[in-house]
Amino acid sequence: MYTTESKNEHLEDKNIHSSTTPQIPNDSNASERQETKDTVLPEIEGAKPQMEKESSCPPRGATNKIITQGVILFMIWCITWSLSGPEVLPGGNLFGVLIIFYGAIIGGKLLELIRVPSVPQLPPLLGMLLAGFTIRNVPFISKHVHISNMWSSTLRNTALTIILIRAGLGLDPQALKHSKGLCLRMSMGPCLMEACAAAVISHFLMNFPWQWGFLLGFVLGAVSPAVVVPSMLVLQEKGYGIEKGIPTLLIAASSLEDILAITGFNTCLSIVFSTGGILGNVIASFWDVLVGVLVGTLLGFFLRYFPSGDQTRLSLKRAFLLVSLCVSAVLGGHRLGLHGAGGLCTLVLTFIAGMSWSKEKMKVQKIISTVWNVFQPLLFGLVGSEVSVASLKSNAIGLCVATLSLALLIRISSAFALVCFAGFSFKEKIFIALSWMPKATVQESPYCFPKWLDQFAFPPAVLDTFYFLFLPNCSRQNLQYYVE
Repeated sequence: MYTTESKNEHLEDKNIHSSTTPQIPNDSNASERQETKDTVLPEIEGAKPQMEKESSCPPRGATNKIITQGVILFMIWCITWSLSGPEVLPGGNLFGVLIIFYGAIIGGKLLELIRVPSVPQLPPLLGMLLAGFTIRNVPFISKHVHISNMWSSTLRNTALTIILIRAGLGLDPQALKHSKGLCLRMSMGPCLMEACAAAVISHFLMNFPWQWGFLLGFVLGAVSPAVVVPSMLVLQEKGYGIEKGIPTLLIAASSLEDILAITGFNTCLSIVFSTGGILGNVIASFWDVLVGVLVGTLLGFFLRYFPSGDQTRLSLKRAFLLVSLCVSAVLGGHRLGLHGAGGLCTLVLTFIAGMSWSKEKMKVQKIISTVWNVFQPLLFGLVGSEVSVASLKSNAIGLCVATLSLALLIRISSAFALVCFAGFSFKEKIFIALSWMPKATVQESPYCFPKWLDQFAFPPAVLDTFYFLFLPNCSRQNLQYYVE
C-alpha cells in the first residue's frame, strides 16, 4: 500500500511538473508581447497629432462640404450654360430660377439655426419666403434676377400639384369614411363664409361692386396646402391625432377647399367678364368638377394595374407615372380653360391608386417627398419674390389689413363652430380652427386678368388695394399679367 501510494504521489508530482514547465515560455512570450505593445502604442499616439496636422490639407468636415457644394453649383451652372446659352446669364430665366432656388435653400437653413428658448423652432419655409422677398426688393439683385410670368406660373403650379399628390397619398380611407360629412363641411363652410365676408367688407369698406367683392373673397378663401399638408403629414407620422383622424380630415378638407376656391373664383371671373348668363357660368364650373372626377377616376384605376406588381423598380415607375399624369392634368387643364379640373383630378387619381398599393405606397410617398424637397424652395422663393415693396401704397395697406383680418376672423370662428359637435376636445377644436389660417400658395396661382381692368370707374385707393391683393408685382402704369 505504501509503495503504491508513493508511486502515485510521485506520478502526480511529475505530471504537475510537466504541466507547469511548458507554460513558462508562454508567459515569457506574453510578457514580450505586452512590452512590445507598450512601446508601440506611445509611438502611434505620438504620431496621431502629426497625422491630423497632415490631414488638415486638403480640408475636411464643414469646410470640405461647403467647397464641394459650391463646385457642384458651379458645374450645374456650366452644364446649363452649355445647353441653353444666355438663359443662365444674369437676366435670363434659368439664372433667376437658380438664384431663387439656392437663395431659398440658404434662407431656410439659416432660419433653422435660429433657436429662441421656450419658443418652437421657426419653419424653414419662412426663411424661404424672406429669401425670395429679399431677392425681389434689393435693387442690385433684382436688377439681374428676372423670371418670366410663364416660367413662374408653371413652376408654382407644378409645386402645387406635388402638394396635392402628397395630400391624396396621405389620406386614410378608414378615417375619411368615418368623417366624410365633417370633411365636406370643413371644405365648404369656412371658405364660403370667408368669401361672403370679404365680399361684404370690400363692398362697404372699399366700394367694390358685388361681383368683384366675391371675386376677392374666393381668392382670400383658399387655404395654403403647402403649409397644411406637410405639417399634417409630419403629425401623422408621429402618431398625433390619428385616433380621431385629425390629420386626414385637415389634409382632405384643405385640398377640397382649394378646388372649391378655384372653381368659385373662375365662376365669378366668368360672371364679371362674360356676356352670358349666370346659370351658364355656374354650369360650366360644375362641368370642370365633373371632368376632374371622371378623368381622375379613370387614371387612378389605370395606375392600379399598370405597372404590374411583378416588375422591377415598381415604386419608382409608379411615382414617375403619378407625377407626370398629375402635372399634365393640372397644366393641361389650365391650357384648356378647365382650371378646377386638374387639382380635383390629382386628388381623385392619387387616392384611388394609393388604395391598392399597400406596402409600396410608403415607398412612393418617400419618392414624392424627395421631389417636394426640390420644389418647396422654388415655390416659397417665388411666392416671396412676388411681393414688391415699391408697389405698396400707404393708403391701400390699411384697407388690405382690415379686410384680411376681419375675413380671417370670421373664417376661424366658422371653422371652430363646425367642429363643436364632432367629438373633439377644446384644444383640438382650437388647433383645427387655427390650422385654417395659412394663405399664399393658391393665391399665387396664375389666374387670368384682363388688360382692360383700368376701364372700370373705381376710386384710386380701391384700384391700389385690388392690385395689392391680386397682383403684388403690378402697378397701374405697367401691368404684368400672369396669363395673357
